[in-house]
Amino acid sequence: MRNYLKQIRTILWKDLLVEFRTRERLIAMGAFVVLVAILFNYATDWARVSPEDIASGLVWMTIMFAGLLGVGRTFHLEAEDGAFQGILMSPVPKDAIFIAKALANFVFLYIMALLVVGVFIFFFGLEVGGSFGMLTLVIALGVLAFVALGTLFTAVSTGTRMGDTLLPVLIFPLLAPVVIYGTGATSQFLAGRPVTEAEGSIRMLAAFALTAFFLGSWLFRFVVED
Repeated sequence: MRNYLKQIRTILWKDLLVEFRTRERLIAMGAFVVLVAILFNYATDWARVSPEDIASGLVWMTIMFAGLLGVGRTFHLEAEDGAFQGILMSPVPKDAIFIAKALANFVFLYIMALLVVGVFIFFFGLEVGGSFGMLTLVIALGVLAFVALGTLFTAVSTGTRMGDTLLPVLIFPLLAPVVIYGTGATSQFLAGRPVTEAEGSIRMLAAFALTAFFLGSWLFRFVVED
């Protein structure tokens, strides 16, 4: 067990170190988030539309699209260097590779998701109040589900001619529960409703996130072996 955790930590630390040195994904996702918020801010007629009515949907759609920029490069460095097959042929368990890659993606995407929330609060003048802690929990659960599915399907699309095109086609239909329950809980918090009214959405989102993560770690070996 100790060796298993060490293998996860080694791969995770390598991915974090490379990204925080180059900051390629973080810069791309951050720029996308800011540009989307600015465009929506100036393209919306606020005299007819209340920010609270549309903000939750915009937040989650921005997270989904910005997340694709990040998760799509999960195995990009290894594929460029020809090391992807080398990692798969190493004695490291396949589920350990998946967990490490998914956790690295979680760190990057959670930072991006918090930036999304902050940018939309700033541009849209939203008030979260005492629900900010619960909102960050909902965001974390949604991001966990996203990276679990994203890491799995990035492994499928890596090395294919339609890799960048194939990933959105594979992942977006499966992200419907994340968008539905994440948007539902977020809208409750932005409307100033008590946490109890969002409990159902939070539980469903948590169940989906954990299921996606454990299924992803189990299915990963079959995906990369095929």
